[in-house]
Amino acid sequence: MPGMETFNPLRDAVPLGEIKRALVIKLRHHGDVLVSSPVFSVLKAHAPQVEIDALVYTDTAEMLTLHPAITQVHGIDRKWKKLGAIGQVKAELGLYNSLKARQYDLIIHLTEHWRGAWLCRLLKPRWSVGPAVGGRGKRWKQSFTHLQSAPRNALRHMVEANLDALRRIGLQPLAAERRMTLVPGAAAEAAVAGHLAGFGLQGGDFIHVHPASRWFFKCWPVEQMAALVARLQDEGHSVVLTAAPSQDEKAMLTAIQARLAKPAFSLSGQLSLKELAALTQAAKLFIGVDSAPMHIAAAVGTPTVALFGPSGDKQWGPWGVPSRVVSSDRHPCRPCGIDGCGGGKVSDCLSSLRVEAVLDAAHALLAS
Repeated sequence: MPGMETFNPLRDAVPLGEIKRALVIKLRHHGDVLVSSPVFSVLKAHAPQVEIDALVYTDTAEMLTLHPAITQVHGIDRKWKKLGAIGQVKAELGLYNSLKARQYDLIIHLTEHWRGAWLCRLLKPRWSVGPAVGGRGKRWKQSFTHLQSAPRNALRHMVEANLDALRRIGLQPLAAERRMTLVPGAAAEAAVAGHLAGFGLQGGDFIHVHPASRWFFKCWPVEQMAALVARLQDEGHSVVLTAAPSQDEKAMLTAIQARLAKPAFSLSGQLSLKELAALTQAAKLFIGVDSAPMHIAAAVGTPTVALFGPSGDKQWGPWGVPSRVVSSDRHPCRPCGIDGCGGGKVSDCLSSLRVEAVLDAAHALLAS
């Protein structure tokens, strides 16, 4: 009824109306950072007056820059360690002073990294929330005003696990607010349009295939990926292949191309993260493995076929987008999280996936 306040059973809920600035800390890899993007959207939707900043590693910053709910993205450069003791101290002090000047009322720490606890102690926000971590003593626990219960359910997606930090302070996300967000930006979109024009393509004309992950035990064998691309080409689809600038990923694409009667269009190692997002956004379908580009596809709203082996698709699958996960039902040991069977970097549960199964998943999304 009008005039009635929403009942909140959480006795230590944070009064959102009293927050002016908040900092969200996510010190992980690219996909992990992107999967945290709904935290910013949901907090902004429920507390529109709040200026929300992010603290991430600098190489992952493009996952969050231009996010409409984020005011500033602060970065920690992993290369600071190469500056020597004095150089590293200066860099760290510069970051601390930048954060201190923002005078945060709330800090949300989304990982078990000790830096988040130290910053809560140093920056002294009125409220702070971090994960409960087994084996951590008083120093960890007393760094936060609120401790979030650690998720114990392997069926819970990491988007929801990140949003649990907001639930812990009394904010209940609505379903419509939980979408991932990645904004490529006008410069990236223009650069990709130029690449596509050079291929004689435009948006909606092609399927984007990103075969690799930085973790090769998550990758489908080259022979099967090449066979899939060839089948798609035979059906009349234009395929654009991408890979990160690393030598291993580019070598994988070279091996795939060598097995094709007609090489696919390739932007191997040529795109920034924002440009990769712009390319995926322009595609009619994305096909890839459990990797940051798969999460990028979901964040920009492109239908996604994702191949999963030893990693858990319930926790890490495409979120909030039409998708099909292709995984083995013949290996009850998955998801095991091991770097290949026996640690050998090759995963039987991926190697056994049939080209026809992946093609069927692609057909289903293209027809929808």
